Amino acid sequence: MEKIINVAQYIFQEYKRVTGEVIDEMKLQKLLYFAQREAIAITDTPLFDGEFEGWKYGPVCKEIRNSITPDGIIDVLGDVSDECKYIVNNVILEYGSLASWKLSELSHKELSWKNARLGLDQGENGNRRLKLEDIRKDAQKVRPYDYVWDMYYDEFEDEVME
Repeated sequence: MEKIINVAQYIFQEYKRVTGEVIDEMKLQKLLYFAQREAIAITDTPLFDGEFEGWKYGPVCKEIRNSITPDGIIDVLGDVSDECKYIVNNVILEYGSLASWKLSELSHKELSWKNARLGLDQGENGNRRLKLEDIRKDAQKVRPYDYVWDMYYDEFEDEVME
């Protein structure tokens, strides 16, 4: 399992390489959440060891919030695996072109975020943890797409059998 700090740094670097722009914190936080959800959808295991809280604008990891600078993430511990890069690259291609506020809106449709917000007013920041079992439920509604092969994951088996 990856360290969330390393995954965040990889997203930071890869987003800059792909777009030529520095990612803002909100987009980074949402892409991290979607990478976690996507990894669970594909591998049935979490991608990294971090936790998210149900902030009013969507899932946020405090560890990353306290570590991001305009130059990247401080205290990076190392590189990430090829599998992690593969999943994150697909997430960047899927969601990276969307505005931060659009990603925030998408995250507000997630059961995990909604459950972490139960009992809170709409404008309250919120600090309740998103439960991994709820993220698993969110992952069940995802149909992961592979941008390298230009097909959905569930189409791979059909291609091999033909």
